[in-house]
Amino acid sequence: MLVLYSKWLYVANIAIIAIGLFISLVPGFEGVGAWLTPPFVLFLGLLFALLCGQPFPAFNKKMSKMLLQYSIVGLGFGMNLQASLASGSEGMIFTIVSVFGTLAIGWLIGRKLLGVDSNTSYMISSGTAICGGSAIAAVAPVLKAKDSEISVALGTVFILNAVALFIFPSIGHALGMSDKQFGLWAAIAIHDTSSVVGAGAAYSEAALEVATTVKLTRALWIIPVALFSAVIFKSKGKKIAIPWFILLFVTAMIINTYLLSDYPAIGTAINGVARKCLTLTMFFIGASLSKDVLRSVGLKSFAQGVILWIIISVVTLGYIYLVI
Repeated sequence: MLVLYSKWLYVANIAIIAIGLFISLVPGFEGVGAWLTPPFVLFLGLLFALLCGQPFPAFNKKMSKMLLQYSIVGLGFGMNLQASLASGSEGMIFTIVSVFGTLAIGWLIGRKLLGVDSNTSYMISSGTAICGGSAIAAVAPVLKAKDSEISVALGTVFILNAVALFIFPSIGHALGMSDKQFGLWAAIAIHDTSSVVGAGAAYSEAALEVATTVKLTRALWIIPVALFSAVIFKSKGKKIAIPWFILLFVTAMIINTYLLSDYPAIGTAINGVARKCLTLTMFFIGASLSKDVLRSVGLKSFAQGVILWIIISVVTLGYIYLVI
């Protein structure tokens, strides 16, 4: 009976959120879904998972991944290629330094300070350095990681992702960060693309554009880091998971810049729908954080993730706030 109740409640939550979000696209109903912000919808998903569990775990996982990727591609129709490339190129050197710096610091904290096992420590460091769960999924086969090690790394990164989506916009506003500063900080210091985009959207339109472009540029580092990992861990013949949706995102920007420049309403409409889908994605992501995920995260592994995340967040914040 309880399982049936949780299934109906799960469907009801999705229906209410979806109706509230998309009815606001209809002229005259713009304010109906104003309360459905990315952090709030994420909180609803978290609350549901902790109180009711996961009635449809496979569906939830598939939807969170698929809807996020479609949403990001849709966001490309609201961006100008030249402006986005300028934003991404400015943070390129900083991105390179931060990626390999994070991997090195993560190794010191995990292996030398806390004694976390090699695979878990490296996956947490990779997830923090590049793009959370996507980076972990890419390097896990290279490391020949066990399912239990992957679960711990994913759980650690996911918990910190949820926290970041709530606190980063508040910190940015409290410090009076510009849209560009916040977008760059979010892209580097927040793990998963989903939370980066969610935090950027919660901050401002301009911050969202900078955060999305820099984060997706950063995500391309999955490939060289996975190859680097194969050399370090002496692993050959393992497939690398390449985030192909990034290429579609770039294609969408090209189409919007060169083909839809005379028809801005089309790009704006697609972008608007993508933003609503992105907010809905937050529920699926939040609903993934079940009690089982929380229990799977060990104290040492979580401590590594927290310490590494705080160091990267503070260092990048200081640099961005003072220099950029």
